[in-house]
Amino acid sequence: MRTRGTLRLATRGSALARRQAALVQEALEERRYEVELVTVETTGDQIRDELIHRLGKTGAFVRELDERVLEGDLDGAIHSMKDMPTEQPEELVTAGVPERGRPGDVLITPDGATLSELPDGATVGTSSLRRRAQLLSERDDLTVEPLRGNVDTRIEKLLAPALQAEHQERTEADKERKGNTGDEDFEPEYDRTTDEWFDDLSELEKGALGREVETEYDAIVLAQAGLERSGLAHYVEYQELPTETFVPAPGQGALAVTARDDETARDIQTAIDHPRSRVETTVERTVLAELGGGCIAPVGIYAILQGEYVHTTVSVFDRDGEESVTGSRDLPVETHAEAARQFARDLADRGAADLIAAAREDADDDGDEGVSEENKPEGK
Repeated sequence: MRTRGTLRLATRGSALARRQAALVQEALEERRYEVELVTVETTGDQIRDELIHRLGKTGAFVRELDERVLEGDLDGAIHSMKDMPTEQPEELVTAGVPERGRPGDVLITPDGATLSELPDGATVGTSSLRRRAQLLSERDDLTVEPLRGNVDTRIEKLLAPALQAEHQERTEADKERKGNTGDEDFEPEYDRTTDEWFDDLSELEKGALGREVETEYDAIVLAQAGLERSGLAHYVEYQELPTETFVPAPGQGALAVTARDDETARDIQTAIDHPRSRVETTVERTVLAELGGGCIAPVGIYAILQGEYVHTTVSVFDRDGEESVTGSRDLPVETHAEAARQFARDLADRGAADLIAAAREDADDDGDEGVSEENKPEGK
């Protein structure tokens, strides 16, 4: 079959980034394009001892891929949309928005417990300001602790304490079993040996056994799309958090292909753009740009196209989830961008601007500006 041409697209090198890039690659190949994925190691991937806020201010996780595109080395770059700055160089456009994945968050626990079933004072892991504020707004007794690393790393940190405790118990039982060899009345605590138990563990669980435990988490919160795209959803117990109260980050679950504003961009848009996802994420990012929250404030924005309107929900919190400005509005789809800007201005006048300004001051003090949870190097 004759192909339309070859597209060279940049991607970060993490397992999740590569999986997401493969989704874009498959969609383009279905339209008879040949696609070469080029892994670009960004400054954020290379440096582990730099301050987080300095990485964020240089846009190290997104802009370096785009720079390769603007320089003409590559045809486009594949990003998680929620990590993209709302401002782009004039020469660059969002060429393609494939169909969006699940936009919401999930609560993962070792035993499948819901948020309400967690014990008093439970420790929940997340480094997202938005998720922290939303958790504390629902349950102010929770202890929210930082959690960073790739998706599998974060899940391993959750599972590690219980698995390591069970491994120790089984090891002791093995010793007792060996010490009672020949005793017909002895009943072993476990039917299988530790080695047999270990062989049946998933690779995720085996990884957790080797983790150094610094914080014992009762639960962690992740993006559902990231969990599913990582191929790990079948290995953990999780509960979907309602988007009405845990309003997702703008663009969460969506991918974007950036390209120079030329014929290639238009070809990519024709091939893979999903109109509904484009409209919904445009509304979310327009509201965010107008509010000016970026990654510095706990802001959730979620838009759903419903017929002639885009139902849009916004929540802006202070960092401890004690104060908030929330609202929902049906925006006309024909004027969705301008309507989104007006909605954001109205929210700003109702107090959202004050909450964001306070968050900006806090960010300047603690150096967490501009970097989303997924982009914070492990251990930072």
